[in-house]
Amino acid sequence: MSYTLLPGTRAPVRVWTDPATIEEQAARQLRNIGTLPWVDGVAVMPDVHYGMGATVGSVIAMRQALAPAAVGVDIGCGMSAVRTNLTDADLPDDLGPLRRAIEAAIPVGFNAHDNPVNPHRLHGLPTAGWSEFWSGFGDLSADVGSLETRATRQMGTLGGGNHFIEVCVEQGGPAAGQVWLMLHSGSRNIGKELAERHIATARKLPHNADLPDRDLAVFVAGTPEMDAYRHDLTWAQQYAARNRAVMLALLCRVLRSAVPTARFESPISCHHNYVAEERYGGVDLLVTRKGAIRAGRGDLGIIPGSMGTGSYIVRGLGNDDAYNSASHGAGRRMSRTQAKKTFTTADLATQTAGVECRKDAGVVDEIPGAYKDLDTVIAEQSDLVEVVAHLKQVVCVKG
Repeated sequence: MSYTLLPGTRAPVRVWTDPATIEEQAARQLRNIGTLPWVDGVAVMPDVHYGMGATVGSVIAMRQALAPAAVGVDIGCGMSAVRTNLTDADLPDDLGPLRRAIEAAIPVGFNAHDNPVNPHRLHGLPTAGWSEFWSGFGDLSADVGSLETRATRQMGTLGGGNHFIEVCVEQGGPAAGQVWLMLHSGSRNIGKELAERHIATARKLPHNADLPDRDLAVFVAGTPEMDAYRHDLTWAQQYAARNRAVMLALLCRVLRSAVPTARFESPISCHHNYVAEERYGGVDLLVTRKGAIRAGRGDLGIIPGSMGTGSYIVRGLGNDDAYNSASHGAGRRMSRTQAKKTFTTADLATQTAGVECRKDAGVVDEIPGAYKDLDTVIAEQSDLVEVVAHLKQVVCVKG
C-alpha cells in the first residue's frame, strides 16, 4: 500500500496503515511530533502503537535537532539473525535441553555473566576494536563511571520484556526446513542510564519550555548538550551491536554443541531504536527510527512477530517517502497490563503450541494475541520491503 497523510500537522506525517486504526494516544503523539519546528517529516509504520517518549513504529526526520526521549532508553535495540546449514530434521526431537542450554549460556532478565565474556575466545566473533570500544567508556559525557563493571558483565546478555532468542525454521520455498538463529536485544542497563541522563538535561533547556509534550524536548546542533548526547548515543549504539554479536556467537556455540555439524552463514543485523545521518531531497537530516528498521534498496532486515507467530527476513526497496524505513515487528495491539487482564497461562499454552518456550504467568504479556497480525503488517508495507524468507520459531527464550 502507499501512505496516507495524518491531518492537523505542520510537517508531513505519512502513515503506512489505516489512520483510523491508530489508538488515539499514539495519534496524539504523532500530531505533537509533527508540530515541532525542527521536524522535516514523520513516517509511520504499520506496527505503530503508543510508546514511552515517542510513538513506536515511527521515523522522525529532523533538521539539526534530536529528541533523546524519541530515541528512547534502549538505545540501539535491534535484531540479529543467521541462517545455518541445518534443516529441522537435524534438530533434536526433544528441544527442551536445547532451550535450557541457551538459557545457561546467555543470561536473561536482570542477570549478567559472572565474568565478562572474552571476545577473543568466541569462534566466529569479530575481535577487532574491542579494546578501543571499552576505552571509550571513560570518555562518556554522562556520569556513569560506576556502572562500567555492570556494563562489561552485561555484554552478551538478553534482558527481559520483548527481547528474545529463537531457533527458527524457514517456511515454504526452495529452502523450506532450513534452520535459522535469531535474537532481539539492545544496550542493556548502560543504554538506559545514558538515555535517562540526557533526557533529563534536554527537558531543562529553555527552548523546550513550551512544547506540547515534555518527551519531545530536543537538543539542537552546535550546542555542547547536543555534542555530548551524540557522543554517548554513538557509543551506546555500538554497545548494542556488540551485545547482539556476542550473544549470537554464544548461541552458535550452543547449537554446535547440540548438533556438531552446524555451520553458519554471514549474519544479518539491524538496529531499530537509533539515529542516523541521512540525506533526503538535498537536505541533511538526523533520522530517528523509533521501532523501525532501515530499508534502503537492497538492505536486509528482520521483522519479527511474536513468540508464536514467526518472523520475516526482508529486503528494502528504498522508499524515500518513508525515509528508507520499514516496521520493526508486528507491533502491540494491547498494553502489557491489558494483556495480563485478558489472557491466561492456558491461552498462552494454546497460542504457543509447538514452540519450546516458557508458558508461565511471567510472559503472558508477551502472548501472540497481544500483538497485531504480522501478515497484515507485512502486506501494508509492500512498497517498503520485499519478503526474502518466512521463519517460524520452534524454540523461544524469553527474559
